[in-house]
Amino acid sequence: MAEPLITDDQLAQLLANGARSAAGASIDPKPVVKLFTPDAGATWLITEADPEYPDRLFGLCDLGLGEPELGYVSLAEIRSVRGKLGLPVERDLYFTADNPLSLYTKRARDARMIVTD
Repeated sequence: MAEPLITDDQLAQLLANGARSAAGASIDPKPVVKLFTPDAGATWLITEADPEYPDRLFGLCDLGLGEPELGYVSLAEIRSVRGKLGLPVERDLYFTADNPLSLYTKRARDARMIVTD
């Protein structure tokens, strides 16, 4: 059985970050989950989920085109993405964020791709 894209614990943390953001708090959390296409260049570092619409995620998104950006993405849409060989998106089981999203964003803009190591 394949690993879930987001575990229950990760979803709880994403929703907590989303609630803080929705309440007007200025937050810069560490990414909770890293998703990627194993056969293409797309990567997502997700920090929060909308408490009213949990399918709506926020984070650093890179479709492999050299233009990483902060924004919202649908988890359902990510689930539908397939790479060049038809493989689905996976969760990086070994990813642990060391930095807040702002630092990953700066590095990604400088490198024109998401860099996590």
